[in-house]
Amino acid sequence: MTYPHINQARRIVIKIGSALLIDEQNACIRQSWLESLIQDIINLRQNGCEILIVSSGAIALARYALKLNRYKLRLNEKQAAAAIGQIKLAQTWNEVFAKYDIITAQILLTLDDTETRLHYSNARSAIDTLLKLNCIPIINENDTVATSEIRFGDNDRLAARVAEMIKADQLILFSDIDGLYTSDPKSNPEAKHLPIIPELTHEIYAMGGKAPTSYSSGGMATKLAAAKIATMAGCAMAIAYGKLQHPLKALQEGARCSWFLANNKPYPARKRWIAGSIGIKGILYIDNGAEKALKQGKSLLPAGIIKVEGYFQRGNLIKIANKNKTIIGNGITAYDSSEIMQIIGCQTDKINVQLGWEGPNEVIHHDDMVILPTTIAAANAK
Repeated sequence: MTYPHINQARRIVIKIGSALLIDEQNACIRQSWLESLIQDIINLRQNGCEILIVSSGAIALARYALKLNRYKLRLNEKQAAAAIGQIKLAQTWNEVFAKYDIITAQILLTLDDTETRLHYSNARSAIDTLLKLNCIPIINENDTVATSEIRFGDNDRLAARVAEMIKADQLILFSDIDGLYTSDPKSNPEAKHLPIIPELTHEIYAMGGKAPTSYSSGGMATKLAAAKIATMAGCAMAIAYGKLQHPLKALQEGARCSWFLANNKPYPARKRWIAGSIGIKGILYIDNGAEKALKQGKSLLPAGIIKVEGYFQRGNLIKIANKNKTIIGNGITAYDSSEIMQIIGCQTDKINVQLGWEGPNEVIHHDDMVILPTTIAAANAK
């Protein structure tokens, strides 16, 4: 089986967590480590590779200055810390790259920016333009305006959504662990390292743990969620140990990591956006007949719907689940939730009778739908 290699990538998204960038004990940037990373990035750029960085650290940088040293912060405290720390974070990246005459650009995104099609398209266009101008985008979640209901909550999934958005070849998640193990190696010395993961199965998902009890909001579970988004979009993803000096160079030289292989038949742009949806506006539960029809490429009709969950409007991205409560796909609804409640189980010729107006036959048209691969759908079982 062939391993991906970063020397072969045309465009790479690199995710840097707070614990790598910031020395929490001294409340400062790990300057020597950062300089070594910059050297690695410059070497890749000289070989024609475009680099985007998804960087955490804004809240961590500010919380020390504000003396917000407890682990659990209120939402308003996080927003305030993000507003202060983001200035310092952007300044740090700008200064280290400026030494080499490289221009950086700050981009702050919310979950809604990737879930709303217009915002998504605008963000993609802006990033593409920056890359064409030879800039390095530095991307972070916009924690100052994001609420608890509309957050990524971790930069692993944000990085994956960015990689999917800009058609990156590879996504590298630098972490404090060198990849995925069959169980937690800290508690189980018999845990085996997995160097390559051809597909995301239920067994692979079961290996993810809970987020760590530190200032970081990520964990192996969020990295597996990121792998799902990235690989379905045709982007290979690596989980690699990042705390050593020159972490990218180490990867180039064969340092141990876990590679998740890309889907060799990625979706077109609009379908990638639908497939990578994270925010759940609602769920439509369907019967066995409808599930079979959708997997054959058909549209979702009201006759196959058995339950509506959540409140949503026409045009929203929603999930599709089978009778076993397994999420099998995503789609854009042609009706709002209250309208679907009125036409559950209806034949298409009865829709106008139930609603009092002539609506479309399809609740979700097949052009507005992505059915997940069987292995990923199985792993989504509740």
